[in-house]
Amino acid sequence: MPSAGITTITKMVETLPEPLLEQVADHLREYIQELQDEMKWDQAFGRTQSQLEAAARRASQEIENGMAVSLDEQQL
Repeated sequence: MPSAGITTITKMVETLPEPLLEQVADHLREYIQELQDEMKWDQAFGRTQSQLEAAARRASQEIENGMAVSLDEQQL
């Protein structure tokens, strides 16, 4: 069962002329695809979050212990 918001949007869209209806459909397809892509990124980063945090802690410890070296941009 669609939510009240979806029902309202559906009714609004149904009143549009065909060319505008196609534009709305195109925009919605693109927007939904972007949302799905963001969800995939969130899931991917969620799986590696603890590893990223551990790496950041190691880097901080290396800096505190004087084990870090400055980046020489000329060597890149």
